[in-house]
Amino acid sequence: MSGSRAGVTLVEMLVVVAIVGLMAGISFPAVTSGLETLRLNEASETTVAFLNAALTRADRRQQVMEITISAPARTITARSTEPGYVRTLSLPDGISIARVFPELPEPENERRFLLYPTGTVPRLGIELVNRRGASRIVRVDPISGVPILERTP
Repeated sequence: MSGSRAGVTLVEMLVVVAIVGLMAGISFPAVTSGLETLRLNEASETTVAFLNAALTRADRRQQVMEITISAPARTITARSTEPGYVRTLSLPDGISIARVFPELPEPENERRFLLYPTGTVPRLGIELVNRRGASRIVRVDPISGVPILERTP
């Protein structure tokens, strides 16, 4: 009676590990690109919600709101005339502020916009970009006063 042994040889194991490593190497760029896009979408939607909250507060509480956009710090801050009311939105890693609309002839590190209760909403827009160069623009519609997300090609 000869005993047959079932098992995996070292060569077979190395071939399987090499195939798995090759598949992981091929799919890694696609996965990271997808994660960067998800971060950009999340940051854009969060910016829309943040601006919408500031516009709503100015309208409902009848308070002047100041929106400060700092590209170098990657933050958007909302301040109210109510003492102690300051909210700051920090963008996640890999997402930066490329431009603030309307563009000025001489770019500034910080831009400030005032939101007046029952007043005209300023033409305000923020272009967000990720590390791969994909971008989204968040604009406040001056007619309706609602933040809109524009997907750029």
